[in-house]
Amino acid sequence: MTKDEVQQMIDAYLEAELDVLAGKSSAINGKTMTMENLQEIRAGRLEWQRRLAAFGRPRGGASYATFK
Repeated sequence: MTKDEVQQMIDAYLEAELDVLAGKSSAINGKTMTMENLQEIRAGRLEWQRRLAAFGRPRGGASYATFK
């Protein structure tokens, strides 16, 4: 998945979150979200934000600091 696709998912979750907070229902990937799903929507957004942040991390898992 590309960085732009991940950002699109974050944007969709943010829109759904705003819709639910405004008293509307919203659909993501065919699943309808209502006020009862606000926690699930927020958890999904946080997961996609975590994935987006991973694009900025070096691959290989380890980073080293040099102290002088």
